[in-house]
Amino acid sequence: MLILLVEDDPAQLEPLRAALSKAGHTIDAIGDGETAQWLLSHKDYDLLVLDWMLPHVSGVQLCQGYRQAGKTSPVLMLTAKDTTSDKVIGLDAGADDYLVKPVDVLELLARVRALARRSPLWQGDTLTLEDLYLNLNNLTIERNQVSVQLSGREFQLMEYLMRHSRQVLSHNQIEQALWGWGTEPESNAVTTLVRRLRQRLQTVGAKDWLENVYGMGYRLNVPEKIEELSQ
Repeated sequence: MLILLVEDDPAQLEPLRAALSKAGHTIDAIGDGETAQWLLSHKDYDLLVLDWMLPHVSGVQLCQGYRQAGKTSPVLMLTAKDTTSDKVIGLDAGADDYLVKPVDVLELLARVRALARRSPLWQGDTLTLEDLYLNLNNLTIERNQVSVQLSGREFQLMEYLMRHSRQVLSHNQIEQALWGWGTEPESNAVTTLVRRLRQRLQTVGAKDWLENVYGMGYRLNVPEKIEELSQ
């Protein structure tokens, strides 16, 4: 998933970003509400994780503005405020869940998994393309009873390709989907990542499913002979 994480304390922001990234998510990690506002007006996120107390624009204000704009992705509020009245304020602003600081990383990941099931983009714990399966919980691909573990970045690319299967995706689209805001990938990062993912797909007999479309980008597509056999 593409997650916006907003936390103004760097000592808390980095561990949370690292944990979510390790779980296979793409993270835009931001330290202030104003930048977060701009990103919310330019990008579509699957989930928002917002600190309540932020400089200039609070997490509650971000959540209110997000809902007023008609956006429906789940929102998880992080805060040291733990009274019932505070929780009511956050929930009334449009938050879906509430986690009190200091944040336990395992609980955060569990809340994120639960909220992901409410997302309009949620398709279950497994994405499927013909007889190729991507497990969203353990970051593996499987075909013909052969399973292969993916790295976090390989998983992010595979998930993006499967959610847009049979579509041609440009280098720029892939970079925007996989690299967080403010992170500049190396010029050959996408090419290298595609090559690594093809190696994983080769293990399950699906190397030729990931196509180069000359001058345009890449496409995850089922070979015609396999589609014919499945019909």
